[in-house]
Amino acid sequence: MKIAILSNEPQNYSTQRLFQVAVERGHEVDIISYTRCYVSVEKDKPVIRYEGETLAKYDAIIPRIAQSYTKYGTAIVRQFENQGTFTVSSSIAINRSRDKLRAYQVLAKSGVGIPKTVFARETASFEDVIELAGGTPLIIKVARGTHGNGVVLAETPKAAKAVMQAFYVEGVNFLVQEFVRESAGIDIRALVVGGRVVASIMRKSLNDDFRSNTHQGGVGVPVRLTDEERKTAVKAAKAMGLATFCGVDMMRSEHGPLVLEVNSSASLKTPELITGRDVASKLIEYIELNAGRKHKKDKIGA
Repeated sequence: MKIAILSNEPQNYSTQRLFQVAVERGHEVDIISYTRCYVSVEKDKPVIRYEGETLAKYDAIIPRIAQSYTKYGTAIVRQFENQGTFTVSSSIAINRSRDKLRAYQVLAKSGVGIPKTVFARETASFEDVIELAGGTPLIIKVARGTHGNGVVLAETPKAAKAVMQAFYVEGVNFLVQEFVRESAGIDIRALVVGGRVVASIMRKSLNDDFRSNTHQGGVGVPVRLTDEERKTAVKAAKAMGLATFCGVDMMRSEHGPLVLEVNSSASLKTPELITGRDVASKLIEYIELNAGRKHKKDKIGA
């Protein structure tokens, strides 16, 4: 099969692992910088151009779209979809996962546990927002932050009000969430492939930082998920339309697992290196099974 990995970082660990595994399994693989793609939109002619040439049709694409390029990257993914190409993550699902409020609304509607969350922008009813979120301490985050950036722990009502006032003045959408003390500085990342959890790690902060993200200096260790955590990860992935592949971030609370985020371009590096699980091969195998069926149908109909 012809497979394209849409990535602006060709030397990135995840990109390289997927490329190497796919090549070893006999596939023709290209790494394409999606920001250098451009499309021609015309009736019945969904063309994608790259470096002055029309891209040949691919059987499958693996989108590795960065947060900062979500809108443009998903437009390119959508053009591949219009060509009938199998995609690991749909353009709709990627967009849905990048909008934190929308993601929480989808998860909550699907019966997935999430932290108590309040969404606001220009309200001056700060006391009411604090009360709705369960009181201080609480977490305040920019609605579109990533890698743990744009996230603040407010210990007191005065501190929470000051942070919200700053966002209010700047006209920034923000989320206010309950602080789960028993999981401070600790969370779980579960990688889901084909509707199954294939690797899981626990991430811990190295200092007093309440954020556990490895991009903020946290470390990961292998962890055995409970049945409830495993079911929650799969349910969250399916609810977001990302059951083919995603990373589900959860924290343990007194009320069970709470989902923090579903990442459509989750890194393979830390989970693979820490657990020894070959996640890349599992994803390529899934593509072979599902995109391969479509490829055979297209050949028969040709």
